[in-house]
Amino acid sequence: MRLTNLDMDALRSFVAGIDAGSFAQAADRLGRSTSAVSAQLKKLEEQAGTALVRKSGRGLTLTDGGEVLLSYARRLLNLNDEAMSAVRGAELEGWIRLGIQEDFGETVLPQVLGRFARAHPRVRIEGRIARNSELCEKIASGHLDLALAWDDGTASASERIASLPLCWLGASAEEPVWRADGNEPLPLAALEAPCLLRTIACDHLDRQGIAWRIAFISPSLGGLWAATAAGLGIALRTPMGRPPAVRVLDPMAHGLPQLPSLGLRLFRSGKGPNPIGDHLATIIRQALRETLPTDWMPRPQNAG
Repeated sequence: MRLTNLDMDALRSFVAGIDAGSFAQAADRLGRSTSAVSAQLKKLEEQAGTALVRKSGRGLTLTDGGEVLLSYARRLLNLNDEAMSAVRGAELEGWIRLGIQEDFGETVLPQVLGRFARAHPRVRIEGRIARNSELCEKIASGHLDLALAWDDGTASASERIASLPLCWLGASAEEPVWRADGNEPLPLAALEAPCLLRTIACDHLDRQGIAWRIAFISPSLGGLWAATAAGLGIALRTPMGRPPAVRVLDPMAHGLPQLPSLGLRLFRSGKGPNPIGDHLATIIRQALRETLPTDWMPRPQNAG
């Protein structure tokens, strides 16, 4: 059986069109004409032996085959880009400063540091695990080159690289310390202010008319996990890094407010072009795609 080699440029146009929500917009981003991108899509469908998109109203949506190929296309492009980054950046020298949210310190950070060190052995990377407010401040002051941090609501859809569900958390070993039909205020375990998630928790409790009190304050995420596991209070976080001793509480079952998702953003300092930063950003995005559940990543939009 003759093997078919998928065209990398066609794959890139395919993924860009789905991510942009329009193959016309993808053509602009890629610096190609719309007809050229359409020709690449047709070529890709011929190579795959199946239709990849179909008409849906005024736009296009992925077929079953298109959804399968999109997943593989992202992985192929990531591997291609990592390989080219390693080859072209083999001679890169210098240093870069990376900041990362506490929640990702034990999951994403080891992958990122290992891959980057192997690809760019002559670049010294300075890593910092910190809270969101500190990371944003250091990006603004130029003390960090890149920071993986929570979106404070100012990022556009294209700037968000993931959306993680927020959830109420309690101790796994016992019943929650608060009942909606009781007379006591909800005991909240939270990080020291300023804290984006603490503000979200208080705002949602206030909107639902639930009285609350701060029962435990921690300067670090590790302390917050410990207090929640001990049953000292209910916390609000994403499931990222949640220890086994802490469980997710069903809002409906416990009379708690429904919660939105929280965007994750890759912040960059405004110091101009930074080839080292570009390579590190590519590795971070790839590590997130491999670590986070698919439904936390940006969903393909209908393309037209």
